[in-house]
Amino acid sequence: MQHKKNLVIQITNDSYGSGSGSLGETLMKSYMYALTEIEPYPETILFINTGARLTAANSPVLDSLRQLETAGVKILTCGTCINFLKLNETPEVGKVTNMYDIVEKMNSAVNTIVI
Repeated sequence: MQHKKNLVIQITNDSYGSGSGSLGETLMKSYMYALTEIEPYPETILFINTGARLTAANSPVLDSLRQLETAGVKILTCGTCINFLKLNETPEVGKVTNMYDIVEKMNSAVNTIVI
């Protein structure tokens, strides 16, 4: 496993792109799976806004996220988002974080990808 030097991916939605919701869900599942298959891995994946749903129970991407976490990728979900969306307090994968940590991760990243 090889990490890209401080690459952060920020997931802001539970689907990929705009338009068809079901297509977006399929694309997000494909994106997360592709992340497990292609190296280098990101150092951190941040889940904010409705992207927080992807780390909750019954998420279609939990297997991919667990695989990434096992490989050493930090999976962090916004606690304010979890509360607002009335999700379980503890994500199924990764850890709960706050905006200070999110800002710190983004500010120190060499590259940030926002989806």
